Amino acid sequence: MRKSLSLAAVLGLVALPALAQPMTTAPEIRPILEATQSSWVALREYEGQDLLYFTHLLAWRCGLSEIRYGLNDAPPETVFAMEPCHLDTAQPNAITGADIYLIESLGSVQSVSVEIIYDDGAVARMDYVRKAILMP
Repeated sequence: MRKSLSLAAVLGLVALPALAQPMTTAPEIRPILEATQSSWVALREYEGQDLLYFTHLLAWRCGLSEIRYGLNDAPPETVFAMEPCHLDTAQPNAITGADIYLIESLGSVQSVSVEIIYDDGAVARMDYVRKAILMP
């Protein structure tokens, strides 16, 4: 009896692995995207072009219904295409080959406005100047 109680006590102190919970709805991803607004987009000068990356938003796209953007003081009306969520996999937010950036002429992107629409209809917007999102 004493052995079984000791074993039970030891087993009770051993942490069991937690199952990962997919973050696929607006209430789950909103706090993350609110905390990381400065990282929604990034700009890179590469091989004579401006590459505007949407990677961060795409990594949290499950929970979003749309990403819109506007360049150089244009309102965010252009839709950035997102691949669907892979809800039948262990990594529903995995990026499996869809475009993750726009290609523009070198130096042409001076500002970017980004609007995200969550799957619950809520909208958030951020405006960036080139210097704030330009990668070294």
